[in-house]
Amino acid sequence: MKKIYIIILSFCSLLFACKNGESDKDATGVFESTEVIVSAETTGRLLEFETFEGMEVNKEKVLGQIDTVQLSLKKMQLQANQLALEASKPDVSAQISATEREVEKLEFERKRTQRLLEGDVATQKQLDDIEAQIDVLKARLRAQKKSLNSSTDAINAQYNAVNVQIDQLSDQISRCQIRSPIQGTILVKYAEAGEFVNMGKPLFKVANMKQMILKAYVTAAQLTDVQLGQRLTVLAEIGAEQTKTYEGEVTWISSKSEFTPKTIQTQDERANLVYAIKVQVENDGLLKIGMYAGLKWTTE
Repeated sequence: MKKIYIIILSFCSLLFACKNGESDKDATGVFESTEVIVSAETTGRLLEFETFEGMEVNKEKVLGQIDTVQLSLKKMQLQANQLALEASKPDVSAQISATEREVEKLEFERKRTQRLLEGDVATQKQLDDIEAQIDVLKARLRAQKKSLNSSTDAINAQYNAVNVQIDQLSDQISRCQIRSPIQGTILVKYAEAGEFVNMGKPLFKVANMKQMILKAYVTAAQLTDVQLGQRLTVLAEIGAEQTKTYEGEVTWISSKSEFTPKTIQTQDERANLVYAIKVQVENDGLLKIGMYAGLKWTTE
């Protein structure tokens, strides 16, 4: 009787193991993450780069500094040029004030001559001469204003052109600061402080390890059971015989089929063509890049 009990218990355990094994998974895949390779945006000596592999970094946090001495000197030179241009601007009001006073004086003289002409004390020729002088001075005043305004506009154009160059240098100087474009973990470090780096040289690789992506493959028959935004059960293999359950969300479904990857086994071994899907999973620190996991969405 005791032997029969042991046989029954072993059989039940076997059934339980089979039910929770590979046959119980609707699809399998591998974890990956959003990885970014950050490269140098300028050329120069890497003065500071206090980072290490495995370091947690925040988005836009300054992680290093490339030499900016030459760029800063060029910027200072351009700023000095701007001051010189500003000082060379003509004082329009001061330069035309003398002519304006002459015009005002002749206007007053014209009015006085008109009154004298009405009393037969002055002649028409005297009035005509004054009006002619006024016309000449007004024409000279217009020419002065046009010339001075043209000079001012030319200087302003040069000033704005220099300002654009200063903005370009300021942008280049800001690019000398090495920042992480995303919040994540540094996976690989490619350079060290003190090295001379050229524009485009990779400095480090960072990945978002908080949001892991399980890329799995489903057959055409299974595709109708999967939708964007759907919540699925993720069975992650975190040890030799350990499986931990997570909840994931379908964020992407491929629009075209592909041949089954060599490293992926689908439930339907006869299917040659499969569709890739991506499931986003919140990482509690146990999930790693390249770790295998299964997906479950059907119910018995």
